[in-house]
Amino acid sequence: MQIRRFRPRIIRVGGCRPIALAIVMALLASFVSANPREQRAPVAPPGDTLTTPGPLEQNLSPRLERRGLSKAMKLVADWQLGRLPVDAQVDWTWAALYAGFMAVPDQIDGDKYKQAMLHVADQLHWQPGPRLAHADDLAIGQMYMEQYFINKDATMMAATRARLDAQIAMPEPADGNRPLWWWCDALFMAPPVYADMAAATGDQKYLAFMVREWSITSALLYDRSKHLYFRDASYLGTREKNGEPLFWSRGNGWVMGGIVRVLQKLPRDSPLRPKYVALLKEMAAEMLLLQGRDGLWRPGLLDADAYPLPEISGSAFITYAMAYGVNEGILDRAKYRPAVARAWAGMLTHIYADGRLGCIQPVGAAPGAYTETTSYAYGVGAFLLAGSEIYRGAK
Repeated sequence: MQIRRFRPRIIRVGGCRPIALAIVMALLASFVSANPREQRAPVAPPGDTLTTPGPLEQNLSPRLERRGLSKAMKLVADWQLGRLPVDAQVDWTWAALYAGFMAVPDQIDGDKYKQAMLHVADQLHWQPGPRLAHADDLAIGQMYMEQYFINKDATMMAATRARLDAQIAMPEPADGNRPLWWWCDALFMAPPVYADMAAATGDQKYLAFMVREWSITSALLYDRSKHLYFRDASYLGTREKNGEPLFWSRGNGWVMGGIVRVLQKLPRDSPLRPKYVALLKEMAAEMLLLQGRDGLWRPGLLDADAYPLPEISGSAFITYAMAYGVNEGILDRAKYRPAVARAWAGMLTHIYADGRLGCIQPVGAAPGAYTETTSYAYGVGAFLLAGSEIYRGAK
């Protein structure tokens, strides 16, 4: 099957002047790219940072039992649900939250969250974000596709399918190794939507495109000795204070979450599965070595001492992937389930009595400043994904 690729040269955002998406390919030459996070500011959850934190919730059980898991997830989910903007948001920051809401089991009032997401989708008319080839604007398609799988209404996935078809049909760039998904976060945003569409339609062109683009991104950003992804090519030479390469925990968490969501939709007998299973194993083994004493991961993975606080969004995505690996028999249960338990217990210590989930780094592309109270929607989404997957394997 011949798959054509498109790498956009310039885009316009609002009334702004053109922004270059990429200038020169790295590794073979220098690669310079604009940060997509700076092209359109996300709508932050109300009260994203508190100067005077309230009390932490003291009555959450760290045991991996369904009753305790339910209590923690519902507390956090309800807090965030009450802070959804009046006008539905299509931005990636919210799309990750929507994915988390869709994952909440029915036994934990999951239908309430799914109905809330149905309202969001209706408000948005089931449309992806405005940028044709940008992975961030495709992330909301994960929620749309989950609604399709529940309701079997083809209108729910029509606009997403049209977007994927348009991406696939765009002209191939002169340099066939130029990445469309040039930052590692994109591997959570876009590939799962392609996998969803292949599962929904049976059309293998979506998987063919996904596999090719993932491979191009990995060739550029995946360090095969460290088993970690650089955030993008501009970080290939960046070092921590201790001299180690800079690997951002949330960026790698995005990748691991993307692996899980692709594997969830690949058939058991798919010849594509071994590639993603092997990648999950490699990254999970590295993360096991880097897990902090509190069960969590710091923003910079290879220089934990340089960061005073753990980072919950990255930690939650990593936990989500480990829990999935244990549940599916991909990761050794005796080795990884204790790591999942430590991570879950660590995250619980950052939940406030009102349900606020703290210690989440704001939007960025590398480790940055935040406080114990800082909270963002994508971190809550990651927490709900992790909790839901742990719940699946609990009693």
